[in-house]
Amino acid sequence: MLSAATITPVADPTPDLPATVTSHAPDGDQEVTVTSVDRVVAMDISGSIAGTVWGLGLGASLVGRDIAADFPGTEDVPVVTGASHSVNVEAILALEPTLVLTDGSIGPRRAVTQLADAGITVVFLDNQASFNGAAQLARDVAAALGVDDAGETLAQSILADVEDTAAAIAAIAPATPLRMAFVYLRGSADVYYLFGEDSGADHLFEALGGVDAGSEAGIKGEQPMTDEAMIAMDPDVIFVMSSGLESVGGVDGLLASKPAVALTTAGQNRRFVDMDDSLVLSFGPRSADILEALAVAVYAPMDSGAAAASS
Repeated sequence: MLSAATITPVADPTPDLPATVTSHAPDGDQEVTVTSVDRVVAMDISGSIAGTVWGLGLGASLVGRDIAADFPGTEDVPVVTGASHSVNVEAILALEPTLVLTDGSIGPRRAVTQLADAGITVVFLDNQASFNGAAQLARDVAAALGVDDAGETLAQSILADVEDTAAAIAAIAPATPLRMAFVYLRGSADVYYLFGEDSGADHLFEALGGVDAGSEAGIKGEQPMTDEAMIAMDPDVIFVMSSGLESVGGVDGLLASKPAVALTTAGQNRRFVDMDDSLVLSFGPRSADILEALAVAVYAPMDSGAAAASS
């Protein structure tokens, strides 16, 4: 659980428009000129773009958001994506946005193309699942909004906070690093994935002072879980999304349905860390807060439990 869920803006900027930026559209890069940021729809699978808009100080311009962008202040901002992160074109058009910011992680692709066809300015951003990626996203979103200085301020703030948090974690982490694994669970669909290199989980584990068992096992991105891979990885602690853990019947259900997980050191010791789906791999203004919360859960679980009970 985060100690504080809020995103504090780093500035109160005035956009300098028009702004011309490179949009990384699925069919190729193209130059796009933004002339108005009065009504912004921000959407991606992790809520990072909307969070970045808020962190830049332009939260008042948000008129639409994805379902993952759930943080204080957005309660009255309409959600334009469904539970499966699918884009609702009609809902977006009804908001009459002057700018749509996205990264291609949600679709269908044709739905987003329809927005551009309707005359709405759409900017596709390169959104990398890493702390450096969060800093670059701050710069890129700021460029599209015409607030470059605020973007650099937010980028440096993200990196400095992560560096400070990682240093504090290093001071308490064990000399022998814990082996960590991220497992994506969707029991209702019988979907189980292991995360590895360039999935985002690897960057979290490095900052947590751990060893990414997925990357070590040669997993790149996300790959379907096999019993052999799970046992070979043998993590000391397994990270999951909260709703994913719930979908398999909690820890008891997971261990009963997946004997390979039960055979790992994490399974035998029941060492699992779950975090809200919209947070755990969300690299953005709250990167350091997410890292801190995971560190507490791993290294001081009694404190984590107390935080959860009081929230």
